[in-house]
Amino acid sequence: MKIKLAKSSGFCLGVKRALLIARRVSAQDNNVYMLGDIVHNEDVVREIKKAGIKKLKKLTKGENKTLLIRAHGAAVKTFEKARQLGYKVVDATCPMVKEIHQIARDMERKGYKIIVIGDKKHDEVQAISGQLKNRAIVIDSHKNIPFKTIKRLRKAAVVVQSTQNIEKVSEIVRALRRRIKELKFFNTICWPTRKKQQELKAMSLVNDAMIIIGSKTSANTRRLYEISKTLNSRSFWVQSKKEVKPAWFKDINSVGIAAGASTPDATTKEVITQIRKYP
Repeated sequence: MKIKLAKSSGFCLGVKRALLIARRVSAQDNNVYMLGDIVHNEDVVREIKKAGIKKLKKLTKGENKTLLIRAHGAAVKTFEKARQLGYKVVDATCPMVKEIHQIARDMERKGYKIIVIGDKKHDEVQAISGQLKNRAIVIDSHKNIPFKTIKRLRKAAVVVQSTQNIEKVSEIVRALRRRIKELKFFNTICWPTRKKQQELKAMSLVNDAMIIIGSKTSANTRRLYEISKTLNSRSFWVQSKKEVKPAWFKDINSVGIAAGASTPDATTKEVITQIRKYP
């Protein structure tokens, strides 16, 4: 059985950068805190915990403490509150996510209503919305477009969660264009996500089966799985080698492997080693 690993598998630049910052800060400071997980992956979360970085549910007194802003970013109010409480703030927000923040703020200042296409409860989407003075409209599916609200808008600007699927985004944008006279669309899906999705589409068509590796809490990994499943019915999503099943590889000559942007290479290697055990 041939095993083909996608070249784009594993950590994106934003995740690598956030982890480098986290390791550097934790080596210099024993009182480092985060609001939530640095990225959506259990193995990475365990590593960060071992490094001594502690997780907060909410901000409290921050004297002699450091708040590490995660790769997904944070609302403006979070930065302000942290500094008011005495925290030293270290920002590990992905630079590509920061670009989305800048676009959203600039377009709001120009009088455009901001529409965010993305998962409503995702940390990145909440951080994008948290850059604005007025409430953003968040759309997670073409089935959930708030048409009553949309039809009242004269002009709007659309930004996108960086790990979305462009086909689904385009479907939403087409519906918005039919109802909003002046609509500016910014395709803010990051290039690592585009590369991963493009490579995955090609691999799904030429391999007998596909294995997608990543946390079940990872939005970008879920998107990879959804794309793969539409193109190859023998697509399987695993978080670790423990979830790999021998039955998946019966009468299989080739298997493609892809890993999400927050999946460590060590996890991917373990899964591949497990698959090699099967004839």
